[in-house]
Amino acid sequence: MLINDIAGWRKLKLKYLVLDFNGTLAVDGDLLPGVRERLQAVARFLDIHVLTADTFGKARLALMDVPCELLVLPGDRQDRAKLAHVKKLGRDQTVCIGNGRNDRLMLKAAALGIAVVQREGGAVAAIVSAHLVMPGIIEALELLDNPLRLVATLRN
Repeated sequence: MLINDIAGWRKLKLKYLVLDFNGTLAVDGDLLPGVRERLQAVARFLDIHVLTADTFGKARLALMDVPCELLVLPGDRQDRAKLAHVKKLGRDQTVCIGNGRNDRLMLKAAALGIAVVQREGGAVAAIVSAHLVMPGIIEALELLDNPLRLVATLRN
């Protein structure tokens, strides 16, 4: 669990990390360099859930040695499916990271929503739905491993 009291904003008591796969953890179905190691580090204190349509059919193999739950979603209404999963886990206990338009609802609903902008870009809807924006997944995961950075960015 990650607990952090951010003055002027809210107290975070995070138990779950929900992530998009393509565009967030991977490009063209291949994990980005360093992601596996960062996820393994974060798994020490957060339960990880990866939600994907698995467009390239590579997610299960790519995440084989990462302690996470993988949920492959049907091709339509992914935004609603991702939101439903976050609600099931508990919005107040969940941090979400994503980049796509289909991530916007989960980013907005989560206790902490982080949009990333990488090689696939970041949908404007995702960016404006997030609490903060990071230049990449490694930096976003490092925030969780160094929570005082969250304080510096989100405090009032």
